[in-house]
Amino acid sequence: MTGFDPIDLEILWQSLIATVNEQARALQRSAFSPIVREAGDLANAVFDRQGRMVAQAVTGTPGHINSLAVGAANMLAEIPPEQLEPGDVLITNDPYKTAGQLLDVTVLVPVWREPAAGGNPEPIAFFGSTIHHTDVGGYGIGAGGRDCFEEGLWIPICKLMRRGERNEDVWRFILSNVRQPNHMAGDLHAQMASGEIGAQRLALLCDKYELDDIEALSDEIIERSEAATRASIRELPSGSYPAAAVLDLADGSRIDIVCSIKVDSDAGEINVDYSGTSEASPWGINVVRNYTHAYTTFTVRSCLNPEIPNNYGSLSPIKMVAPEGSIVNAVLPQPGTARHVVGMFLPNALLKALAQIKPESAMAEGSGAVWTMQVSGTHEDGSPFITAMFTYAGGVGARATKPGLSACSYPTGVAAVPIEVVEASAPIRFHCKKLRRGSGGLGTQIGGLGQTIEFSVDTNKPWELNAVTSRLTEPPQGIFGGEPGAAGSFEVNGEPVTTQNRMTLQSDDLVRLDLPGGGGYGTP
Repeated sequence: MTGFDPIDLEILWQSLIATVNEQARALQRSAFSPIVREAGDLANAVFDRQGRMVAQAVTGTPGHINSLAVGAANMLAEIPPEQLEPGDVLITNDPYKTAGQLLDVTVLVPVWREPAAGGNPEPIAFFGSTIHHTDVGGYGIGAGGRDCFEEGLWIPICKLMRRGERNEDVWRFILSNVRQPNHMAGDLHAQMASGEIGAQRLALLCDKYELDDIEALSDEIIERSEAATRASIRELPSGSYPAAAVLDLADGSRIDIVCSIKVDSDAGEINVDYSGTSEASPWGINVVRNYTHAYTTFTVRSCLNPEIPNNYGSLSPIKMVAPEGSIVNAVLPQPGTARHVVGMFLPNALLKALAQIKPESAMAEGSGAVWTMQVSGTHEDGSPFITAMFTYAGGVGARATKPGLSACSYPTGVAAVPIEVVEASAPIRFHCKKLRRGSGGLGTQIGGLGQTIEFSVDTNKPWELNAVTSRLTEPPQGIFGGEPGAAGSFEVNGEPVTTQNRMTLQSDDLVRLDLPGGGGYGTP
């Protein structure tokens, strides 16, 4: 440890948390995309000069936040701090180096400070953000892309801003390849503005406490977080704990998630091995290593000691093995725009393994991934419309002392975009939105309820639906004698949908979603 006074350290830590939370609020207030503004589909964090995540905002999704923790380091490995100048801003949506889909764009804003001994300003930290953009061209938010190049525009790691001015070539390439350039530009400016707010607040903090940089503070926070995480692992019994879970898709295909959690109490480490998991899918549901690691570490840490800050230190003792080319470690050019279907399902298998270690922290299977919808078409005057992704959640599995939550988006944490906002963004008409009675699995504690949604589109022209659903035949399983919840159902005009591809529908078509319920805990 570097020897900070405990009171000063707590003040500095709370100031960092307040800063990244203000960064996140600024981004959410100014974003164009409803999925960011209303649902909170974003991640914000501050990184030290080495690219280590020091603190994260309390908003956002585990998939974005823990992918950002790796993604920022990858960006700085390619364009190191020594190659940056004041006013530079970095950008990428490289799915294999960040969050696994082209719609998730990461922006990194440096914090500049003059050395105490004088000289040119140097970057002392970075404020990063990842958000889901409405559109990056290509296929859109769906599983029908045949490879990652068909799914949209790929932005390599590069400078979005140079010395405070637009890098015009980069901006032209981006805005020329999207359907709504104003929305794209607005969201990029929101990301940069929120990073600048973080930079200003951190500069004030350094002035107040006479800090030349945050390296010593970062070392202290990260070392303490790692030590606390290792201590919580040492309290567990050593051993290997295997588990598996089955996920099915609309086309009838089946995915086996196989995992084994190995606890090494002496070293204070946990290793999660996904050997035996299904090979990559031809559909765009493949998960890159970063995103698999994100939901793996989130699930393990939530059962260990969730009060420990989530940063580079607390993530370090959790290791992972994922066979290259499998559905949990996609390789170029395997498609992955709908990677959340598998990524958000991973906790269902991991929690089964963890139930063998800490049964009091166990949870029955839930619906898993949110169901995502994207509607596009043309207005009566011929002008195009496209909704940002809107999502709905099923029931969460029951716990040892509490029933499962109903219509809750665990493990992602995003909220549902309100019906009024969706209807205002496109000519969509909702006919029904209600809890699905009886869909929760019975048990000592009952699983959470799914929900039913019906909608159509008010247009005289054909319109297109990108829909990503799951768990239509394999229901969420109960645990310790609990019964399974109800499987889901996805219908158009009363007929089951059996494709993952984008669908062309007519003005009088009615879409009905019945989301799964969570499994029960304990014998009923």
